[in-house]
Amino acid sequence: MADDWRDRLGSAIGVPVRDARPIGGGHGARHYRASLADGRELFVKSVPAGAAEVVGGALEAEGRGLAWLGDAGAVPVPEVFFCSKELVALSWVPQAGADRGAAERFGRDLARLHASGAESFGAPWPGFIASLPLPNAQASSWPDWYAASRLLPYGRIARDAGWLSRADVALIESVAERIADLAGPPEPPSRLHGDCWSGNVLWSGGRGWLIDPAAHGGHRETDLAMLALFGAPYLDRLLAAYQEVAPLAPGWQARVPLHQLHPLLVHVCLFGAGYRDGAIAAARAALAG
Repeated sequence: MADDWRDRLGSAIGVPVRDARPIGGGHGARHYRASLADGRELFVKSVPAGAAEVVGGALEAEGRGLAWLGDAGAVPVPEVFFCSKELVALSWVPQAGADRGAAERFGRDLARLHASGAESFGAPWPGFIASLPLPNAQASSWPDWYAASRLLPYGRIARDAGWLSRADVALIESVAERIADLAGPPEPPSRLHGDCWSGNVLWSGGRGWLIDPAAHGGHRETDLAMLALFGAPYLDRLLAAYQEVAPLAPGWQARVPLHQLHPLLVHVCLFGAGYRDGAIAAARAALAG
């Protein structure tokens, strides 16, 4: 099976794949570190042909999202060598540790990425977050879009799987009903990574690199809230540097739970009831403002 994708990739980019070493996998894809005949190294995700219709859309969304983020010329992302439903091949990014300077630079870079904007909220391609489809229907209003495309669908998925009760979902629906009052001042669509937790930021060459996006046009506070959710390194310095370039609207701290509610619901859908309390706490905090 590995030889199949090696041949296809080499043919598509015009350089033979010399070797490939398995390095794990996730969400239905196998991961490889591959070397090209010209010495360049790639990170490759491959899914079996039979699974492509189920999870392969995630690889296409990843490749398109990285290219779109890279077009802004703000935050570095891996180069996309090839992208299809069965295969995505990216430049290999050697990792190093984060330090204060790198975190501050990433904060400034992220502010510039967001400021590069998007045509609308949502995206012109089918979205994925991990192995879950992500509704990306485009809209002009962030509060309505966030409620309809980010909160309500995952509350229902979690309910149908038995992870949330009807009362839990009613609480999330209350957030959706009050979203216009909770969302803060209107902002234009920002160019978002969309799944910007600390594990999707690689530190290399004194900068933060973005990987594994769920890219779309959204509210810039979403990426920042996601960085806070699981603890990005030097977060205080990152946020301070961000605000030097693009100050946040008053009250942004109180809106962090609103923006964290969606990723917490996604975690409930993916991993079960262990994330239920966090999601419910975020919903209650969002309503409390």
